[in-house]
Amino acid sequence: MTQPIKILIVDDDPDVLFATTRLVKKAGYTVMEESTGEAAIKTAREQKPDIILLDVVLPDIMGTEICRQIKSDPLFDGTFVILTSGMRTSSDQQSDGLDAGADGYIARPISNRELIARINAMVRILTAERERDQVIEELNQALAKIRQLKSLLPICMHCKKIRDDKGYWSELETYIRENTDTEFSHSICRECAQKHYPDLNLFDP
Repeated sequence: MTQPIKILIVDDDPDVLFATTRLVKKAGYTVMEESTGEAAIKTAREQKPDIILLDVVLPDIMGTEICRQIKSDPLFDGTFVILTSGMRTSSDQQSDGLDAGADGYIARPISNRELIARINAMVRILTAERERDQVIEELNQALAKIRQLKSLLPICMHCKKIRDDKGYWSELETYIRENTDTEFSHSICRECAQKHYPDLNLFDP
């Protein structure tokens, strides 16, 4: 089951914080809120949000500095940071924010519809990246199984059981089924048909 997207909203303006939190919750996201940079970093470490909607101008730490810290910390791999500001809205100031590692920059004022549309767009990118990472992980696991099957396998010369890397012996069918996606369907070859069922003429035209 897909986990709900968690968004941390950070803004020192209580009215903006309240309105944004209410709007984002209404859009169906799980929301946390903070009003200072120090509290935001603490909450981010504890809750590991998927997206941080981060005001640039905070009373204790600039949002751009928080963004740099988050983007340089492996703990937050996969966390998106969107900087927001109603004061620092010039092209150069937005460029500074993006240079700090932000995944997006929103200049206020902004309509409710556009704000949610921008968040939704970021969620789509985030989801696509996670799905890509999942596919890569599954491919790596499949390749590991293939490499295992291509290696030299000890097989009993009498009963044809396979010894795995843990030293346990198992039937050949069981070993292949557990290490690949292969499923067996039973049939019979021409030689065995002639040997065991000579009267059935299974392979006659």
